[in-house]
Amino acid sequence: MMAPDTENIRLRAQDTLDELFTASLIPFALSACRVDSIGSAEYIVRFYDSRLHSIDFSWKKTESFSDVFRASVLDRVKRLGIPSY
Repeated sequence: MMAPDTENIRLRAQDTLDELFTASLIPFALSACRVDSIGSAEYIVRFYDSRLHSIDFSWKKTESFSDVFRASVLDRVKRLGIPSY
């Protein structure tokens, strides 16, 4: 089995985070600092931000990365209880 390209995933995650912040769907900008593969189709994106340290999510290559990661971010930010703009 091929190892995941975590740098490519990090870049795609950052693009999605930038889109969410620009659209005022998340209340603060986040920087995807690192991505770890934590299992088959399981990933964790680390932010090193005091408000939100990381997000873990499941993503199969047959799914849209942007849609899966976007939903994970929005769900996690909602659970923080910080209102968006």
